[in-house]
Amino acid sequence: MSVLTQASPSTVVPHAAATPRPSACPGLLRIVAARDGGICRIKLPGGELSADQARVVADASARHAAGVIELTNRANLQVRGVRSGHEAALIAELVDAGLGPTPRRTTDAADSSSTAAVSAADDVRNVMISPAAGRDPFALIDTTPLCAGLLTLLQGESRFAALSPKFALLLDGGERLASIDHPHDVWFAATESHDGVRFVFGLAGCPPAGVCGQANASEFANAPSSTHAVTGVQNATHQSRVDATGALAAILPSQVAALVRALLHTFLDLAPADTTRMRHLLAMHDVDALLQHAQRYVEFPLSRDATFAEWRRSTPADPALRLGAHAQRVSGTWHAGGQPPLGRLDAAMLQGLAALAQQHGNGTLRATPWQSVLLPDIPTHALPAALAGLNALGLACDPAHPIARLIACAGSSGCAKSLADTKADALQLAALLPANVDVHLSGCARSCAAAHCAPYTLLAAAPGRYDLYRRDGRPGFGQCVAHQLTIAQAADMLDHLSRSDTDA
Repeated sequence: MSVLTQASPSTVVPHAAATPRPSACPGLLRIVAARDGGICRIKLPGGELSADQARVVADASARHAAGVIELTNRANLQVRGVRSGHEAALIAELVDAGLGPTPRRTTDAADSSSTAAVSAADDVRNVMISPAAGRDPFALIDTTPLCAGLLTLLQGESRFAALSPKFALLLDGGERLASIDHPHDVWFAATESHDGVRFVFGLAGCPPAGVCGQANASEFANAPSSTHAVTGVQNATHQSRVDATGALAAILPSQVAALVRALLHTFLDLAPADTTRMRHLLAMHDVDALLQHAQRYVEFPLSRDATFAEWRRSTPADPALRLGAHAQRVSGTWHAGGQPPLGRLDAAMLQGLAALAQQHGNGTLRATPWQSVLLPDIPTHALPAALAGLNALGLACDPAHPIARLIACAGSSGCAKSLADTKADALQLAALLPANVDVHLSGCARSCAAAHCAPYTLLAAAPGRYDLYRRDGRPGFGQCVAHQLTIAQAADMLDHLSRSDTDA
């Protein structure tokens, strides 16, 4: 096991950040006003929600809000349309259901019971894993215990309350059902070496995708135990990447929590109060300086290993596995997934999902970062009934279904910044959408609904009018190919572009 170096942050950097960074992000205790009412965001540990908790959310959303529950692109839930005067009652019901942060152990009774302390602990619960973690047949390691340990770490040190609610960690266990195109402040990806599974890590980005070479035992002979190398293929093909550092080195699974702690303290030591993300800090300090600073907090060697410059994730990720039925690691068990229209559930749908989870699964649901739902641990004999139940609730279980290929933000019905009713327009587009085309509708340039790079983006220019962008590797939405399109015109243009791409 690794040993934590208990350096006091105040002795490392005299002016280390100690106060929470300002944020307008919704939280469990920080309900944020929107055009359609308040938004209460519920962070789900590992994306997991028990059937009993799902029922509480459904009932509370109907009683205290508009009965609309959204799945987010970080595998969380948010209740929309919270009514004025109902905030305290909604929060109390959710906390009583165990949906809040773990209470911090402290000798300061006032601090442990204060709303500010609980809210701060809630803000930092940002660890993403695969919705099929521990069950995916391609996984190299079960990341669920590591996720639980990191959540305990994040909530257990009061100093981490100074992190932005957007600051997030990714634990990639090598699953095929994995979101690896969603940038994170710190990411870890499992890889095989000659002596077992290790985690490569990087900052401000994603695990590089492509073809990864097999571990070469001869390259490990003289390497320190914490920086064993995995050879990458020099000419590995890969998609446009947003990873800022690439893979830096590899560590043992038992060292992950210690490294996370070191990197978080390093961020808080060095980042000015108005700096919220690791990419911002990397613009001020090079990665070697950050690792050198982090070394003060750990006793295992910590430095960049150049042999990882071309490391790539060995298993291709396939988001389509979130839908329909797929075999799990344990023979005779399956997970079944469905996509609610544009990532939204009503109270009755969530109640129905809770019932399906208890009747056919293990009594839990998994939210996914694609705004869909997974029911794990379904025995083979119950699979047809589970899939029929998902379809009956209005969820799409086929990746070819138009609803499974559309993403849309809240739109002008829920957000004052949006220039168009993207939800209504997306439903109109669903009836016209060409086959094999994925589209993101965004009401403004902030792109709240999609953390990844969609192949096509319709950016609202006015009510019912959109500029069409095609992903081409450049920053932002890509190349603008048309302006001021109606939904019908956009559908025609998407059909033409998709045919052109196929013929090329």
